[in-house]
Amino acid sequence: MHNDRDLTEQRLARVLDERIRPAVHARTVPLDVAVWSVTGEPVPVAEGLAAPYRPARVGDRWGPAWSTSWFRVSGTIPAEWAGETVEAVLDLGFATHSAGFSAEGLVYRPDGSAVKALNPRNTWLPVAERAVGGEEFTVHIEAAANPVVMHTAPGELTFGPTSVGGRAPWLGAPDADPGEPLYRLRRLDLAVFDREVHELVQDLEVLQQLMPELSPDSPRRWQILRAVERALDAVDLQDVSGSARGARAALAPVLASPAHASAHRISAVGHAHIDTAWLWPLRETVRKVARTVSNVTQLMDDHPEFRFVMSQAQQLAWLKEHRPEVYARAQEKAKTGQFLPTGSLWVEPDTNISGGEALVRQFVHGKRFFLEEFGVETEEMWLPDTFGYNAALPQLMKLAGVKWFLTQKISWNSTNRFPHHTFWWEGIDGTRIFSHFPPVDSYNGELSGAEVAHSVRNFRDKSGSGHSLIPFGYGDGGGGPTREMLARADRLRDLEGAPRVELEGPADFFRRAHAEYQANGGAPVWSGELYLELHRGTLTSQLATKQGNRRSEHLLREAELWAATAAVRHGEAYPYDALDRLWKTVLLHQFHDILPGTSIAWVHREAEETYAAVTRELEELIRSAQEALAGEPEGTIVFNSAPHARSGVAAFGACPRPETVTPATPPRPEGDGLVLDNGLVRIVVDADGLITSAYDLTADREALAPGAVGNLLQLHQDFPNQWDAWDVDVFYRNTVRDLTAAESVTATGTAVRVVRVFGASRIEQTLSLPAGSRTLVVDTVVDWHEREKFLKVAFPLDVRAAHSTAEIPFGHVERPTHTNTSWDAAKFETCAHRFLHVGEPDWGAALVNDSSYGHDVTRDVRPDGGTTTTVRLSLLRAARFPDPDQDQGTHRLAYALLIGADVTHARREGYRFNLPERVLPGSATVAPLVSVDHEGVIVEAVKLADDRSGDVIVRLYESRGTRAAATLRTGFPLASAVVTDLLERTVDDQASHEEAEGGVRLTLRPFQILTLRLRPA
Repeated sequence: MHNDRDLTEQRLARVLDERIRPAVHARTVPLDVAVWSVTGEPVPVAEGLAAPYRPARVGDRWGPAWSTSWFRVSGTIPAEWAGETVEAVLDLGFATHSAGFSAEGLVYRPDGSAVKALNPRNTWLPVAERAVGGEEFTVHIEAAANPVVMHTAPGELTFGPTSVGGRAPWLGAPDADPGEPLYRLRRLDLAVFDREVHELVQDLEVLQQLMPELSPDSPRRWQILRAVERALDAVDLQDVSGSARGARAALAPVLASPAHASAHRISAVGHAHIDTAWLWPLRETVRKVARTVSNVTQLMDDHPEFRFVMSQAQQLAWLKEHRPEVYARAQEKAKTGQFLPTGSLWVEPDTNISGGEALVRQFVHGKRFFLEEFGVETEEMWLPDTFGYNAALPQLMKLAGVKWFLTQKISWNSTNRFPHHTFWWEGIDGTRIFSHFPPVDSYNGELSGAEVAHSVRNFRDKSGSGHSLIPFGYGDGGGGPTREMLARADRLRDLEGAPRVELEGPADFFRRAHAEYQANGGAPVWSGELYLELHRGTLTSQLATKQGNRRSEHLLREAELWAATAAVRHGEAYPYDALDRLWKTVLLHQFHDILPGTSIAWVHREAEETYAAVTRELEELIRSAQEALAGEPEGTIVFNSAPHARSGVAAFGACPRPETVTPATPPRPEGDGLVLDNGLVRIVVDADGLITSAYDLTADREALAPGAVGNLLQLHQDFPNQWDAWDVDVFYRNTVRDLTAAESVTATGTAVRVVRVFGASRIEQTLSLPAGSRTLVVDTVVDWHEREKFLKVAFPLDVRAAHSTAEIPFGHVERPTHTNTSWDAAKFETCAHRFLHVGEPDWGAALVNDSSYGHDVTRDVRPDGGTTTTVRLSLLRAARFPDPDQDQGTHRLAYALLIGADVTHARREGYRFNLPERVLPGSATVAPLVSVDHEGVIVEAVKLADDRSGDVIVRLYESRGTRAAATLRTGFPLASAVVTDLLERTVDDQASHEEAEGGVRLTLRPFQILTLRLRPA
């Protein structure tokens, strides 16, 4: 027989697309349609149902960008359809292949209850399983005219400015001109659903997708090909419906052939990754959630084996508030075991930039919501899409009762392929969490033949396990699984040539995979951070958003501390409800496309307004608590929220301001420049405003490399190959402009003021050296109007540093300064929180900051044999997608060079820099509520227990990476102290603490986090 494989496969593609699929809904009658258009914000359902509709018809245009149109669709079932399955086919004119990146609709019954959603991959609506002829049908569709911002066609992405017709204001801005209607009604029909034809489509699709994954030399491929050929011969193209049963009979033998005994097993977990904001605003996500949950709960009625996970508590909280009837359906399906709350987090956050205590609260609020609303103790951290994972997360997971971790994003690495798919992830303290990276390399799977075959080929741990997981369902913009995906799963359950696919939940997979590894000698281990070799620009994009988050995190710390102190000392009311609400607001904005700076302008402008409101409220809470503590306003009192004493004020305490405060020394002229000298450090600023010397007078050592200058602002071209706001490609370093020209350099009071103008931008910096400090502070105001540029500040240091030490949540990580391996070279832009330190064993320096996260460290050997280690801080970017005005405007930020310091000193300075003293009228001395006698043990949070018992919760950690024995003392009579998990539930951890007179003795391992519940006597 001649090889006619290509001919038959081409025939299958055409017949399937042009004849068989259209025959699923071949018998149709048009529906009547009317429309009511809404500009601005969406309206309540009741208002949409009662609106004054006007006649419309197929072909009409609708929907300027971000508007809503309500359609009333009605008709009558023809008498001859009695007993048939009837559906509506409702195509609103979707503009793209992707489910959540175009127009979407949610269908309501006349009573206002939701039925299911409509999107480009889901246009059908159930009407009647057994129709009654003459029965009338009416539904309403809330149709969102969301513009297509990025996707243009399958597999094609665009990263151009998101404009309306090529002009500003931008499409992603809340005040943008919506322009002309974007969509045109395409099809609104009642139709008979031909189930036999539908099943034939699913049979052929599965075999069509499986064949290319089999070798041409495989007998199985030819068996399938011949069966397909017989089926196509059996199809009468003029009577597809009448011939579908015969065509299916021709396929039945190859579909019944079972998988091999050794076939790989795939746990297919239904989900819909819904970005809490991204190319749409938060308010649209509220509707996306309702649409998706309506879809999946409707599918569960027909498919009891279907399991669906939902991972962000915030989204379910929105559903409860805005669509309670849809939420009730989710709770109903949770009781049947089909709807599975999972993930344990409030949102799926960025885990590079979010602070440690904020990540704790992500677990606290996420797990507590699932417990209270669904009675479920979640055991998974389900985080498929974020841009890197800090090395403290394994310990945080364990302390929250999480056993398993799943993500997919590491498969996006641009340089190195991650060596495992199932493994133990070991954190900086030694905690290990059993982890899985789905080898399908997607969190928006469709259960296609290509995907399941790729999962098998790609799985890197075949010797230890024969089992992997696929998260399937349309995502990013939501949508979830479809009935077509479930049909594929059914056929792939036991099919020769394919892996065995089972619909189940993530816990089923993790328990089985863990047992397999245990039986095969254990899983491999990956130690340390999971660095994503991509999307490095997210550490810098949208500075205002990052500043809002950083400031809010520290204000929440202060508010809890002083409110708890005022409650314990003076019986003041503790603002439980306000703090709960404010924490949830901050946690929401840590979502992995908000905090990283990768959403449309609408999202970031709204975030700035929200952070401003959060700041105002938290400042008021702090002021109220401190006024209650300050006593009579007869002088001034200084409050210290930092975890270390300073200026004579105890950590977490307050006292009257000392009468004599050593003032900073004014700069003195020297040659053409100016000198700042406080007896510990001498800083020389030349006539161009550059630092030519940073001398450690105590160590008798110059910090800057010979001939180099510090505080050197550098401007790079910044045009990555794709993903503009996300990526910084390494070739940005090839083009750099040193900003050395100064408009003015002047002495002003106790500081040096430097003004630089470049391009369309202006930078004003104030350099100061406080008395008694080893820290050069650089306060910076930037009026930024560059485009596609990257602004950094460099400090070339005369130090041979083998590694840098970067603060991460609850500790630090060391990263090599060399590029020996491709793994080292790929880390050319890295994350640090409040400080980054480099040094030799007996001397070092650090950069501290108040709002920046991106850093890079390079090392070069000079001709004189010495080594220059250059530390650079990333300040601003100016990407044009998805927000063409990213970072434009005026910003104020601060950073500092700490000279002659070890890592402990750098950490202390980082806290001080971000938690400045507060001065109020008062005369009281406020003793700390708690204190610790070990400098390496840091108290991160002091608050009252969430159960409103009045107990004091203290969270602390060992910060140096060493063992520590310390005593925690309380500023109140102590009845008892117990160790708790992050949710403040008592755990058995006697090894870490022992009650002693006046306090608690602590024994901590390196980087251990400990939460204590202290009951006042």
